[in-house]
Amino acid sequence: MAGTTGYPQAGDFTARLSAVAKSVEGFLAERLGDAVQAGEIARPPRLMEAMRHAVLNGGKRLRPFLAIETARMLGGPFEGAMAAGAGVELVHCYSLVHDDLPAMDDDDLRRGQPTVHKKYDEATAILVGDALQTLAFEIVADPAWQADSLVRSELVLGLARASGLGGMVGGQLLDLGAEGRFGPANLDVDATLQLQAMKTGAILAFSVDAGALVGGASAEERRALLSYGRALGQAFQVADDILDREASSEAMGKRTGKDKDAGKATLVDRLGLDGARAECERLVGECEAALKPWGAAAATLCEAARFTVARKS
Repeated sequence: MAGTTGYPQAGDFTARLSAVAKSVEGFLAERLGDAVQAGEIARPPRLMEAMRHAVLNGGKRLRPFLAIETARMLGGPFEGAMAAGAGVELVHCYSLVHDDLPAMDDDDLRRGQPTVHKKYDEATAILVGDALQTLAFEIVADPAWQADSLVRSELVLGLARASGLGGMVGGQLLDLGAEGRFGPANLDVDATLQLQAMKTGAILAFSVDAGALVGGASAEERRALLSYGRALGQAFQVADDILDREASSEAMGKRTGKDKDAGKATLVDRLGLDGARAECERLVGECEAALKPWGAAAATLCEAARFTVARKS
């Protein structure tokens, strides 16, 4: 094992989540500076400013946290875990920028700040999303952070699959269809679960798998961690659906109630609020069962599952 060199050494879960978020924020801020990097011709100031607005505005950084904490549990190198987690976070941020566009969810507020297309314009927002996505793959593929070429290629492949047509992007298209944009739609529970597994769950599950890859997990360990990641991704989306119904826009930092207004498919609609909460608890149990092989070493990842369903924003 490579030990814990470089990893934040905060104590309880809340402190660790905050410490990792601060480290990730610093890493991302360095990558989003104005100085031209090797292989680049120029960094347009407006683009860089808008990219920073999209990324450096707080947030829990749950996805990089999962990658970093999984790698830490397995004894992987901190630098590789940070780069993998940052890559996932940049893909997530790009998806939010595009998701907020008028042609998609048409949101004016994100994390309590104007969305990129509102602060700048739609064309800039589209290009910001494009630039964040490509920067994500640049970081993940950079040997400066991960020396093992096989691990790098697995990370790139996994991130592409989780974020692409069979994952996040495909899930977003299904989500638009669930609003009735392309004709009548009335998704049942199974179809709703598939949509959510693609749109939200795939990237969350890959965050865990990225940490497993950096940590040198065996095939059996990766399967167990993938089960954890998939259950956590599903729990996250169900909890998000509950928050969309119950939390205020001020608490969430974005408009709430929009899914119901748009007629989107959620498990809250299919199961009711009590049923959705029970499903969250079941999924947390599934997460904990998947982590049993690691015992006490998996305590932080177990807490991450509980945090996912107990969060208020």
